[in-house]
Amino acid sequence: MKNRYLLIMAGGVGSRFWPLSRREKSKQFLDILGTGETLIQMTYRRFRDICPPENIYVVTNEDSSDMVVSQLGIDPDHVLAEPLRRNTAPCIAYGIFRIMAENPDAVIAVAPSDHLITREDEFRKVMDEAFRFASEHDALLTLGIRPDRPETGYGYIQANTMQPVRGYADLHKVKAFTEKPELAMAKLFIESGDFYWNSGIFIWRAATVMESYNRHLPDIFHTFNEGKDLFSTSAEKDFITRAYAQCSSISVDYGIMEKADNVYVICTDLGWSDLGTWSSLYLHSDHDRNDNAVLNSKAFTYNSEGNIISLPQGKVAVIQGLDDYIIIDSGDVLLIVSREQEQNIKLYLDDVGRETGEKYL
Repeated sequence: MKNRYLLIMAGGVGSRFWPLSRREKSKQFLDILGTGETLIQMTYRRFRDICPPENIYVVTNEDSSDMVVSQLGIDPDHVLAEPLRRNTAPCIAYGIFRIMAENPDAVIAVAPSDHLITREDEFRKVMDEAFRFASEHDALLTLGIRPDRPETGYGYIQANTMQPVRGYADLHKVKAFTEKPELAMAKLFIESGDFYWNSGIFIWRAATVMESYNRHLPDIFHTFNEGKDLFSTSAEKDFITRAYAQCSSISVDYGIMEKADNVYVICTDLGWSDLGTWSSLYLHSDHDRNDNAVLNSKAFTYNSEGNIISLPQGKVAVIQGLDDYIIIDSGDVLLIVSREQEQNIKLYLDDVGRETGEKYL
């Protein structure tokens, strides 16, 4: 257990969950499911039985560092503040270099801070297997989620299901990564039986992923490697500011996982969702008799079906004649958008920002 580490990525802005998710308090810091826990608190708790709490690190943006400490009660020294948003490859590189400064033998899980996993007992079993495999092999391991519908909002992993890895359940070499497909292609993926949703959860030995950075993202590797003796010192912050200014914005999926030849996947069913949209939250929420998802709110609905509704405490809504709408009142912003058109929320957010400045962003 002492070599098991966790790196939580918590730097996203969650703009698809606007207006609840805002710049000063983005999606991962909200109790968006109404469970009494924020998404990042759920992620942190989920891993505490899998790796030692003192081995958990969080990468977030500078403005959210204090919120991470407040919500998790984590050692502030384990909160790594990014000076700029540069996608997941620099974010993970920062965490890997920092952890390696503490323990070169570390085996590291990397997880987003804002995903939902309902089968937590199964998750612990799968992660134990994942850590065992990663500690014994020079492999980049990820979790693939068995799809239950032809989802067009997720990336997919094609597994070589004809050649399972001996000694491990449902573990296979990866044949290919595929970007978000059109519906017809997603249906073919489901029929084939060897495509899985890309969970964005990774497990690897620090030395293995370091070598992958050196091979596939040498610019990022050498940028961070120049300061390898500065991590966990008083000079780290100034170095990271300089390093991020030099890094390109690129995802670890595109920069490494899609290029490497030592990528494996555990295929599993964890009750997983990336909760990337209001509609995905609707799917994982309780519904009333008219299939409305009313989130910790008081709403009276009449001839209205399939809506997702969130209101501030102390406010009551009466809704008549609306079907399949997103109705979100954050106090100073009211959003009413057809669920079919929710991909346009980012466009509406841009318009609000142009007309009103940053007050409502």
